[in-house]
Amino acid sequence: MSNNDYQNEKNEHVPGGIENKDTHPDDEASTIEENRSEQDSTNEQQTTYIASSEKKSKRPKTSKGWVRGFFSGALGGIVSAILVIMLLGNQLLSASGDTINPTGEQSAASEQSSDSVIPTLASDDADVSADVSEVSKAVVGVINMQQQNLWEGSQEAGTGSGIIYKKEDGKAYVITNNHVVEGAEQVQVALDEEHQVDATVLGTDALTDLAVLEIDGEYVDTVANLGSSEDAQVGETVLAIGNPLGMDFNNSVTKGIISGLNRSVEVDTNGDGAADWVTEVLQTDAAINPGNSGGALVNSNGDVIGINSMKIAQSQVEGIGFAIPIDEALPIIEKLETDGEVSRPLIGISTAPLSQVPAEYQQEIQLPEDVEGGMVVANVQPNSPADNANLQQFDVITKINGNPVKSIIDLRKELYAQGQAGEHVEIEFIRDGEVHSITLKMDELQTNES
Repeated sequence: MSNNDYQNEKNEHVPGGIENKDTHPDDEASTIEENRSEQDSTNEQQTTYIASSEKKSKRPKTSKGWVRGFFSGALGGIVSAILVIMLLGNQLLSASGDTINPTGEQSAASEQSSDSVIPTLASDDADVSADVSEVSKAVVGVINMQQQNLWEGSQEAGTGSGIIYKKEDGKAYVITNNHVVEGAEQVQVALDEEHQVDATVLGTDALTDLAVLEIDGEYVDTVANLGSSEDAQVGETVLAIGNPLGMDFNNSVTKGIISGLNRSVEVDTNGDGAADWVTEVLQTDAAINPGNSGGALVNSNGDVIGINSMKIAQSQVEGIGFAIPIDEALPIIEKLETDGEVSRPLIGISTAPLSQVPAEYQQEIQLPEDVEGGMVVANVQPNSPADNANLQQFDVITKINGNPVKSIIDLRKELYAQGQAGEHVEIEFIRDGEVHSITLKMDELQTNES
């Protein structure tokens, strides 16, 4: 994906989507809009997923609608050019980090496998208190510093939490959420009331909402014990540790249970208000408030089994928070620590869902009437796998490896399921009203490319 395409994607804002809850000035509470056309029939209220970090409010940006863009252009020979501009303007994306979603749809965490409920595990309060006291020392505050204007230095723009998971060779390593440190010019880590140190951001990954920091280990005495989320059970007692509402309430502990395993939550990874990925999370009723993002979800043994990340913010809903399972996070953490990024497969296209193309303009791409969904190719990167396979602008991708593709989430899932660069995928698409199929070899996609 070109730098311009990527920047366009980062600047798009569409109503709805998941928002990050940390105190970051660039993040606003955004609703998660489902990329599917069906709404949750049991919930007609708008569901908002908030990242658990505290942020300063910022006036939301607005984006021009499709219809206005189309009707402002000329007709006839320039229709194709207008289509491209509009698609790109709506944050067309490539296969790895930002995209689009129809507005007006609601999104809720979809429950997948529902494990049998077990009684809340009994545990001696004194033992739990001792375990919490120890692991709390490894939960730190993460402060996002940004320059607010030309006349002042960097100031605190947001706060979140982090977990010290390793100490080695005089350095300590902290895992937190990507949205906690996103946009920071400087990051600091508050170890306690007396020690606040500068941190180096080793790597971030927007898709999984994880980031790894490095700090001087001089004042670090405790490292968290990372457990296994695979062993977690519904009904098991858990504790959420973090810094709700900033550092004034540092190392706050709330108690609850694991309410669900393998929950699927659609998330907005680039802040454009559109869901573009699905995250598998643990559900808990332990209170997770703004500022908790990046903090620890701990079992009764004091082992970290999750990284607190988001919650549902809705007046009718209480006690629904989510944490990234530690087993899912560890491979990403290792990549970020060693490589600074997570590479994923790339085919080299920018796309938008067919649902965003007005009906009258769908005739311009000669779409058969029986086609109900797909991803319109808005741009093909020169010399990319898609370009080499002769995929063209305004082709409508309907299947990858035989599986239907109706959203950016579908597209990414199918591409990333192939694993890595060098693997082959079969793409079925419609061009000039006819169905075509090509096989292409994927290239390597860097962390925030498409």
